Amino acid sequence: MDIDFQSHEVMMREALKLARRAADADEVPVGAVIVHGRDIIARAYNQVEMLKDPTAHAEMIAITQATNHLGSKWLHECVMYVTIEPCSMCSGALVLARIEKVFFGAADPKTGACGSVIDILRNKDLNHQVDVAGGLLKDECGALMSEFFKKKRKK
Repeated sequence: MDIDFQSHEVMMREALKLARRAADADEVPVGAVIVHGRDIIARAYNQVEMLKDPTAHAEMIAITQATNHLGSKWLHECVMYVTIEPCSMCSGALVLARIEKVFFGAADPKTGACGSVIDILRNKDLNHQVDVAGGLLKDECGALMSEFFKKKRKK
């Protein structure tokens, strides 16, 4: 894996920019990027409301972009940076896509499937396990989510 960026924070900041775009569009503020080598090959944010599609999570859209970019159903040697811990749907898709590693920002104690509620990515019963690191810029990622839902409750 050829990721020797100044830090992984650079990539998470890209995901945060996308999460802010989601919030501006009144979507749950989740952003994701996928990196292959030194290149970002996918950028996505939640589009559930816009597309009226419960599967239009940032991670799912990014997986589709990345597989299209690589011309392969596998995301070998790829890393995802996502602002919030992936849910079970997204975690399952990441296993199926054979992604190498996932960095996430804030944990999701209600639907997180990378250790908070369940741990799909590291489940030894599955045919692929994904290396996971949580907590990257967790305060910024979590604050964006909290702000979004605080505004929603006020409406």
